[in-house]
Amino acid sequence: MPRFVVEADGGSRGNPGPAGYGAVVLDPASGETLAERAEYIGVATNNVAEYKGLIAGLTAARDLAPDAVVLVRMDSKLVVEQMSGRWKIKHPDMKPLAAEAARILPRAQVTYEWIPRERNKHADRLANEAMDAGKRGEQWEPSASSAALDASAARALSTPPPSGPPGDAAAGAAAARAALAAFRGTAAGADTLFAEAEPGPAGAATAAAEVRDRAGHTATAAAPAAGQGWAPDMGAPATFVLLRHGETALTPQKRFSGSGGSDPELSPAGRRQAAAVAEALAARGTVQTVISSPLLRCRETAQAVADRLGLDVTVEQGLREVDFGAWEGLTFAEVQERFPDDLQAWLDSPKAAPTGGGESFAAATRRISATRDRLLAEHAGRTVLLVTHVTPVKILVRLALGAPPESLFRMELSAASLSAVAYYADGNASVRLLNDTAHLR
Repeated sequence: MPRFVVEADGGSRGNPGPAGYGAVVLDPASGETLAERAEYIGVATNNVAEYKGLIAGLTAARDLAPDAVVLVRMDSKLVVEQMSGRWKIKHPDMKPLAAEAARILPRAQVTYEWIPRERNKHADRLANEAMDAGKRGEQWEPSASSAALDASAARALSTPPPSGPPGDAAAGAAAARAALAAFRGTAAGADTLFAEAEPGPAGAATAAAEVRDRAGHTATAAAPAAGQGWAPDMGAPATFVLLRHGETALTPQKRFSGSGGSDPELSPAGRRQAAAVAEALAARGTVQTVISSPLLRCRETAQAVADRLGLDVTVEQGLREVDFGAWEGLTFAEVQERFPDDLQAWLDSPKAAPTGGGESFAAATRRISATRDRLLAEHAGRTVLLVTHVTPVKILVRLALGAPPESLFRMELSAASLSAVAYYADGNASVRLLNDTAHLR
């Protein structure tokens, strides 16, 4: 008797709003994708879309093998509990959908399991591809989908790397770094993939998981087996110490402040923060070069540190903050009130730019990646302080981790905080510090 796993999801951009579903049938042994289904269903609620996804997934499984035993995995607690018979179905829109799902396969052949959303990315991706197609006035086409590739790579990246003998931490680290080296060499760089990424899951820029996942899939296929002669570079890395500038008058008010606004100076609090971080870096004694964004708040912060360390400040245009266009100086709430559609598009896709000619995260990533590569070539093996802004720091950390663009919205980065990334000559990167504010206490 064949066994399948069905993963299903649905979403609505508005609840109710434009909605779509996605479902995938998997081989539980190999993880191979056996079938995919996705559809834009017009205006509906999240729950309706989730049930539609379940129906599509069960139907696809039945079409493959009517006698199959199926494990359904969904991140909808409601659907899982209702279909398992533990919760009553009270909503009139849900009852016919649940009944339709129950008729597809005999009850004894189907079991249900709740999984967290991060484990349901394949179906989630399909649902969002369907909604994106609907937004364009089209229907989802399997030939245009990258969901299977994304999910395969995500599973591959979650597999622990090979290690040396028990207790051999150096061998384990070497193996992990060598695997990442294969990723770096065969994936053509996350930066290029990011620029090509399509919009993805609804919410805060979940748009381009293919940045990491597509590249990671290539790497996994290319990486040699343990013991086949990896030669990772274990030389001294170039270390970028990433310092966000101190506070300005706009910082406590949480206003958009990019490269297209008023270019504010440090506030009194910001100057105290700059002095504090200068003392902390002087105590560490490792910084050899200071490079700053051209914006005043960064140059003032960088100068305070450079004066304490006895170094000069080099200005680097590529480290500037993104241009927030017409949003400059506004709070998030004010932008939401004045430009709701533009803001939602910006949250949904790294390709979307702020109103009025601002810079998208995709464009910023290309700029910052090019700056990173040039600075690495100039400062191999050295420790360099980069005084910059929220977005450049987060992008550098995101790329070092191989994380998707949505991670930009999931990092806290305080004023005058320190982060650090080490870059090795074999192309690997290691995040060593994030949002350290101990020097401000």
